[in-house]
Amino acid sequence: MQYGICPLSVVPVRLLPEDTSELISQLLYGDYYKVIDTRKFWSKIRITHDGCEGWVSNLQLKLITEEEYNLITARDNHKYANDLISFVATAENTLIPIVIGSTISNATLLQHTFEGSATKIKSNDKHKLIEAALLYLNAPYLWGGMTPFGIDSAGFTQLVYKINGHNLLRNAGQQATQGEALSFIEESEAGDLAFFDTNEGVINHVGIIMQNNYVIHVSGTVRIDRIDHTGIFNTDSKTYTHKLRVIKKIF
Repeated sequence: MQYGICPLSVVPVRLLPEDTSELISQLLYGDYYKVIDTRKFWSKIRITHDGCEGWVSNLQLKLITEEEYNLITARDNHKYANDLISFVATAENTLIPIVIGSTISNATLLQHTFEGSATKIKSNDKHKLIEAALLYLNAPYLWGGMTPFGIDSAGFTQLVYKINGHNLLRNAGQQATQGEALSFIEESEAGDLAFFDTNEGVINHVGIIMQNNYVIHVSGTVRIDRIDHTGIFNTDSKTYTHKLRVIKKIF
């Protein structure tokens, strides 16, 4: 078994070992993983914090020892960048831009120096979830995206929770298995997750409940719409766009 860490701002994770294959996720700076298959130009990885599996280019692979991997997985005080854009400096004093949600507590392992704003402790303050969510407002939709420059609905909720020290799984259907289900939307609090499904009952969308019956989610962009027991009511088109399935309290 080999182990690795992301030394770059963003690394694409693809469904197949091809540059043209579907983007299923992205590694952010400091994310770490197991290498579960290796080929000439590509390696298949399993991302540690959410279990997502996909292929990354060997040109963007950074291997670490098993001892180093065990040290960072045992750490319970990871720090995450909470500015939209910040920088780490390499040993050669060149700068690498990193995005919000990057695991900067692993900068030392990469012999990098970080100076900026970071979340240092796990927060159970749901108001901080909303503050983090609003930083992504107007970010464009991108299937598989995990950054303010392109993000999908589950990537958005995952990162908002990650910044506050809570792990969510990678896609909406997986996230819907976490936490405690609420019987009525009136029981929800700002920061809880709302899940939405297709006519076939497949959960394919997730958003974050806000106060006063609003939801922040990704539909074209990260945006704020109304929500009720039926689903999301788009305030621009004046139509329901997503059918509510369940509300989950994660903590």
